[in-house]
Parts: sequence; structure tokens; C-alpha cells
Amino acid sequence: MTQPIIACFKLDYGNFILNIDLQLPGTGITVLFGHSGSGKTTLLRCIAGLQHAQQGFLEINGKVWQDSELNLFLPTHKRPLGYVFQEANLFPHLTVAGNLQFGLKRIAKKPGTIDLQHILELLGIENLLKRMPDRLSGGERQRVAIARALALNPEILLMDEPLASLDFKRKQEILPFLSRLHQALNIPVLYVTHSQQEVAQLADTLVILEGGKAFASGPLSETLSRLDVPLAQNWDASTVWPVSLIEHETDYHLTRVAFDGGILSLPMIDAAIGTLLRVQIYARDVSIALEAPTATSILNVLPATITGLTDDRGGQSVVRLKVGTQSLLAHITHKSAVLLNLNLGLVVYVQIKGTSILN
Repeated sequence: MTQPIIACFKLDYGNFILNIDLQLPGTGITVLFGHSGSGKTTLLRCIAGLQHAQQGFLEINGKVWQDSELNLFLPTHKRPLGYVFQEANLFPHLTVAGNLQFGLKRIAKKPGTIDLQHILELLGIENLLKRMPDRLSGGERQRVAIARALALNPEILLMDEPLASLDFKRKQEILPFLSRLHQALNIPVLYVTHSQQEVAQLADTLVILEGGKAFASGPLSETLSRLDVPLAQNWDASTVWPVSLIEHETDYHLTRVAFDGGILSLPMIDAAIGTLLRVQIYARDVSIALEAPTATSILNVLPATITGLTDDRGGQSVVRLKVGTQSLLAHITHKSAVLLNLNLGLVVYVQIKGTSILN
């Protein structure tokens, strides 16, 4: 599906108003991010038809599911969607296979495009089919819930903080499966979270909600690096770059990856040449020099252009840079920004101290 998702809703609870007007990509994962009470779940419920907004328009895959001006509202059971909640909510009296078959019954008369066997393999649950839900870990239950939602052959998959009830270990267990699924799905996914880690690892598009409104929306790397977005000011502010693995330097236990703007050296990655990955670069790990350093222990030194600069009251300057086509954030002291006389358009060199491989 390549047609955009058009979602416009106005819902007045008295003490909370949802006022959303979004056009989102018809492919990939769009993450709805924000603090509790920002409207993430309410927006998802409006899209699912679980909440009937007084004013609304929703078009998915070229089909109108709601148009309040025409008094059109498609009920949830007629919307071809999959929904994954915080809790897996599996039927306790059915095996994993039984839970999946229950979903398949709803589409028995509809030719499917989802290869369920492939989904089972991607989610790593082929060996769980005979188990009862009470014999599954939290991460396994949630993977089964995702497979059950996909078994419905949906035109869109909605995920409402699916990892929120899991501990750190279980989250780390399931995130790689979600990343693999992300690359295999041909349907759009709307994913609600308040976890910056999940944003960085999964999002193609990021929508930041605040007070029932979309504060910012756009491609992940561009939105993360916007200086007017609070995330850019945080101690753990970061940017995410797509890269391709090009070489292993086995003598040094390093891996080299290429991006549209240069090459990075990273700790050794157990992956094949040509593998597509994401790297996360924290703003606190980026320093700036006016000239290319010639004697430094930092391997990743790249030319960049300053495209944004702002100061806070705590003595910190946040610098937005362009490295090739990729945006990058750097957190430096305000004194350093003054001494270097940093300004928009200035060509500098960035030193990247470390990166994290996301997938």
C-alpha cells in the first residue's frame, strides 16, 4: 500500500481535547510518541473505530472509514485492521495454534495475502504452537498476539504500547523480532509508545503528540533532530542513521558501515556484508572542531555543515548539523560554541565518539 493515511479527528472530553490533522505514509512504521495523557491511545482508538470522534475523517488504503460530514462511520468489526494491546489477551483455553486459528476464521472467505508461516518464522513462534498461554513468557505471549493480529490479513496494524507490560529483559528479547517483522510487512503500522528506545529502533516516521495535538511529524531522523522538539534537548538526545555494512576489519575487531555522507567504524558486528542496519548516535557523543583533527583516538571524523543552533539556560548549546544527507545533533557547552564562533552555514568537522547498533 502506497496511498497515504489521512487521519483528522476532533474529540472533546471537556478536560481533554484531541485535535489531530495528519497525513501519514501508507508503508513502514509510524510511531506515535508522547507522555501519558498526550492523546496517543485516544488517536489509535479513533482509527480503530473504538472511539467515535464527533468530527472525523479517516482514509486508509484509498478507502474512507469515517467522514462525519457525510455521517459515515465504519464500525470496528468492518474495518480490516489488526490491533495489539499492552496485554496479549490470548484465549487461555486455546493453544497458540488455536488462538491463531480463531483469527483465521474471520477471513476464511477472503483470499489472504499474509503468509502466516512466514510470520511464524519471523516472530520465532513455530515451536510454540502446541503450548497453552500460561506456559509462555511475556515476550512469547506478545509475539503470539502480534501473529494473531496479522492472521486477520489487515490493511493496517495498530499497536498500543505492546512492550509496556514487559520487563527490560523481555523487551530486549522481542525488539529484534519487531525489527525483522518491520522489514517484511507490506502494510502500515501505527505504533504507540513513550519509550525513546522503541522510537529509535522501530520508527520510520515519528509523530510527537502533546496535549492532544501533533507537535511534530515527519521522517525519524529529521524529526529527532528538530531543535524545537524537546527530545533534542534531553540528555539522551540522539539521531538515527540507516547504514549498510561494507567491511569487517577483523584484525582490529571493527566493522565499517557506509551511509549517504561517509563511512563509520564501529565495534565488530556479527552480520554479513551488505546487511542494512540502523546506528544511533547520541548528541553527547559528538564533538565539533573547526579543522580536521590529525592526531586523535576517535576514528569517526566527518565534515559537516551547521544548520541549526540553540542555547538553553543551563550552559548547553544544541547544534544541528548536516553530514552528507543525514542530520546530526551535538550537545556542547555554550562557552565552546562562543569560543569556536559557531554560526549557521559554517563548515566544521564532527568527531563521533561512539554509536549503538539498533538492528
